[in-house]
Amino acid sequence: MSEVKVSIFHAGYCQNIEHLAIQGGRWKNIRFPAMFALIEHPGFGPMLFDTGYSFRFFEETRRLPNSLYARMTPVTLREDELAVSQLSERGIRPHDVERVFISHFHADHVAALGDFPAAKYVYMPHAYGPVRDKHGFGALRHGVIPGLFPADFEEQSETVALSNLRKLPKEFRPFTHGVDLLGDGSIMAVELPGHATGQMGLILRAADGGVYFLVGDACWLRGAFEEARLPHPIANLLFSDPEAYKETVFDLAELHQKRPDIRIIPSHCAETISKYSGQPI
Repeated sequence: MSEVKVSIFHAGYCQNIEHLAIQGGRWKNIRFPAMFALIEHPGFGPMLFDTGYSFRFFEETRRLPNSLYARMTPVTLREDELAVSQLSERGIRPHDVERVFISHFHADHVAALGDFPAAKYVYMPHAYGPVRDKHGFGALRHGVIPGLFPADFEEQSETVALSNLRKLPKEFRPFTHGVDLLGDGSIMAVELPGHATGQMGLILRAADGGVYFLVGDACWLRGAFEEARLPHPIANLLFSDPEAYKETVFDLAELHQKRPDIRIIPSHCAETISKYSGQPI
């Protein structure tokens, strides 16, 4: 398996009640950062996992029904937190990004896709269909804001080739299979059902010796996989398949119990993102 360099960032954050994200949490608002990851491959160049927020999010949520999204989860974003700004500090220009791996299509994961015009947008083949033709309240129900998709989104898209499904090493059980995204074993896509149809996580073996499992919204806080704790039942209204969501959380908890050295990174856990990015949130 080839090795890659993995860097964890966040582009803005929203706020919501902790207890809704995890039972036993506080009845107070906490910050949920919008994580994105830079993946630097020795042969394929720089790639991203999700994008976090962009200022385009504020433009698209000025009016109903999308303004409801912004009211339910108030967003804070500084210019220096934008994905393009943080990559620029690494000497990476927007056109340098070869691929953006999309965990799922909720606004906080795709808001900055348009900032990377040369990238291929890569996602599970069954993830886009359920949201493709949604508009207005129908789109909002799925956490989707259509105006965030670039005009050439479909032309730039590349669905995951399920023909490249491979058995994962035993160390990742109960997760048994993944899709070899680049053909060299460096990035394995694992479906994480429940939160959104076709949600995709990535397993990466990094050059620093660590193994990363970027799990998107398979859970929101590290307490979920450390203690097998679910969100408040009201969160089921947001999920494509609540029962599958529970199974995914419990699978992550089992993996963590067996292999605590694997770096499981939920996309919105401030504690985890601060730990691996080195930046307080």
